[in-house]
Amino acid sequence: MAPAPHRLTVLVPTPAHSALGSLLHYDSELPLTPGTLVRVPLGQRELLGVVWDDANEADAPPDGTVLKPIVAVLDGVPPLGPGWRRLVDFTARYYQRATGEVALAALPPALRGLDTTQLARRLKRRQRPLAPPDRPPRAEASAPGATPAQAPRAEQLTEPVAAATPQPLTPEQAAALADFESSAEPALLFGVTGSGKTEVYLQAVQRLLAREPQAQALVMVPEINLTPQLEARFRDRFAHHGPQVVVSMHSGMTGPQRLQSWLAAHLEEARIVLGTRMAVFASLPALRLIVVDEEHDPSYKQQEGARYSARDLAIYRAKLESTSETPCRVMLGSATPSLETWHHSRPAVDGGRYRRLSLSHRIGQANGLAGDLPTLRLVNMAHQPRHTVLSGPLMAAIAERIARGEQAMVFLNRRGYAPVLHCGGCGWKSDCAHCSAYRVFHKIDRTLRCHHCGFTERVPRACPVCGNPDIAPIGRGTEQIEEQLGALLADVRRPDGQPVRVARIDADTTRHKGALASQLADVHAGDVDVLVGTQMIAKGHDFRRITLVAAVNPDTALFSSDFRAPERLFSLLLQAAGRAGRDAAYLAQQGTVSEMWLQTHHKDHPLYAALRQHDYPAFADQQLTERAQAGLPPFSFQALVRADARTQQAAQAFLTAASAATDALPGAEHVTRYPAVPMTLQRVANVERAQLLLESPSRQALQRFLAAWQPVLRATRQGPEGKGVIRWAVDVDPLAI
Repeated sequence: MAPAPHRLTVLVPTPAHSALGSLLHYDSELPLTPGTLVRVPLGQRELLGVVWDDANEADAPPDGTVLKPIVAVLDGVPPLGPGWRRLVDFTARYYQRATGEVALAALPPALRGLDTTQLARRLKRRQRPLAPPDRPPRAEASAPGATPAQAPRAEQLTEPVAAATPQPLTPEQAAALADFESSAEPALLFGVTGSGKTEVYLQAVQRLLAREPQAQALVMVPEINLTPQLEARFRDRFAHHGPQVVVSMHSGMTGPQRLQSWLAAHLEEARIVLGTRMAVFASLPALRLIVVDEEHDPSYKQQEGARYSARDLAIYRAKLESTSETPCRVMLGSATPSLETWHHSRPAVDGGRYRRLSLSHRIGQANGLAGDLPTLRLVNMAHQPRHTVLSGPLMAAIAERIARGEQAMVFLNRRGYAPVLHCGGCGWKSDCAHCSAYRVFHKIDRTLRCHHCGFTERVPRACPVCGNPDIAPIGRGTEQIEEQLGALLADVRRPDGQPVRVARIDADTTRHKGALASQLADVHAGDVDVLVGTQMIAKGHDFRRITLVAAVNPDTALFSSDFRAPERLFSLLLQAAGRAGRDAAYLAQQGTVSEMWLQTHHKDHPLYAALRQHDYPAFADQQLTERAQAGLPPFSFQALVRADARTQQAAQAFLTAASAATDALPGAEHVTRYPAVPMTLQRVANVERAQLLLESPSRQALQRFLAAWQPVLRATRQGPEGKGVIRWAVDVDPLAI
């Protein structure tokens, strides 16, 4: 008589709002440990699944039910650990998504399609020695104080090196690191730009591995373009551990690359994982340290699918991975922390949930070198000639820097040549036919492009409405700034007598593989005199010879209806200013000081007054006072329910009907439901979008309400009010309203 099969609960990737749950039941000849990867049948397909912890008995099929058997067990991969499974469970519950959707999306795409034979071949190939990945250009390409002619090309420094020697810590760095290691509480490393936060990260990891050679660390950065230079520093520092000690995880990698990195981390071969927000779900069985660099950055918030905050999940994951004997510590680092993080790090607030560690001086100041923060100079554009894009004083300052062999950076967070084309005769503007937005004029290829749906057309020879040939650009983008700089600096010469070289880095110039690395190498090698770009260049990069940074048109965010706009603007400008004067020895050699120039029509605005003093604490405390008075986050908790439909009326009708049926739900008395309204960008790719805001002074009440509302939303979607609705989604703790 054959033994009775074992009944297992398996997590599968069902659609977000499917009536079919994520946890299904299958038969297995053998008992399997929770976390085991298996292949299971679902309908006509065969999918990757994860054996899960026992589900609620009420969800179990009745005795005698014939279940489908598991197809195969991927026994070459150890089971996913309990900490990882609890993280997935929490993420699904908190962000109101299906557990299977979260879990399977967190695994490498290449793993989902492998059967046991294919996986065995991959694992066998991994046993052969692996060459380290292509090394990115180093941010430290030129020695401090080197002139452009002396600076070696960055690509010449990409050969493997011995372990880099740790830099001596300043007293502030040493105190911060000692304080961090003295407690298991989450810590905020609040350090001004150029204060050496990265060295603190490096030595925190180094000390961890010295204490626990088998421990693992996760280091997160907000954007892909910041990964190469950080990876270069970590590989240099830990080269003696072997080629696989450091691996990367981000969406710019190929499927096989992501799978290789994931396996190295999961099999505990990699000690350090560097990655973007997706890396928060990396399987790290021996995780003991998490670092979230530039923790304030909005890029840590996922905007599709499960709209999670990787920063918040990092805090929660550290708690899950900690035991009394082996704590998992987490460090959040920023020169401009998010107001939520700043609020939680204030000692008198909320029991001091985070410890605040401060680095208030730039590297070099302690040695008497010119390592001061950049001086802010405001140019009142009201006193400049009309239609001036780059003011005379700013251009004179840039020319002076170039003549001394220094570099300048001009920042404008808008790509293209101009935001819109306009006809002065009939008022036509370059609207997008599919979105409630304008198409941007790109002069370099004479196109009008929508940056939302991608719709592109050639620039018309005349107004398509009235035939007027005199159509003109309105506003400015990085292409226009690059063009004007080239014209205004045509007569300026470098110290070697060569003409000025202007380069632009934005999403348009870095579309091709390797383009960003090549352009950054040119900057580090001194082959660029003036760098123009968007926020891609405004944060995280360690440019050694840039001594002047200019922000061309920052005023547009001063009067936004979004209550987070001042926080984002202050952060972006302070981060951009931090790219100037990062090498104190170079400043001392040049006999110069670093500057931040800001062109504005509102020079007396309080935000600029705080920026002039580099006084983030004063700015943050003032913003928190205003938010407390208005009952805004972090003093309340929000969620958005968004609906996409064929018409705006259908989208709003769905949200209104779903909201009307909520009075009796748990927590409803503590949740304010606002009316459904169009989103700020109402139409994208011919899809109308609406949203409904929920707000509560209690996080728990809001979560209870959202969990109870899910069946109501699904039922409304299936009813007459759901006709014409394409999709709906819940966004917990939204960053944009």
